[in-house]
Amino acid sequence: MPYNEKKRESNRRWDRANLDRLSVAFPVGSKEAIQDAAERAGKSMNKFIVDVVLEAVKPLEETETENEEM
Repeated sequence: MPYNEKKRESNRRWDRANLDRLSVAFPVGSKEAIQDAAERAGKSMNKFIVDVVLEAVKPLEETETENEEM
């Protein structure tokens, strides 16, 4: 197996072990707005979307934890 194929397979194994993959559909025209916002934030589109979603989830998880403690 050539080096490139070995590296690719190694990357795939790492991805499977360390990443959850999601497929998300946005309304037509959203991609450009998201790209622009990501560029303004100095992030890749993926990093921008992940950060925004995780930031939105955090308060919900905190509220859920507080409710469980009561």
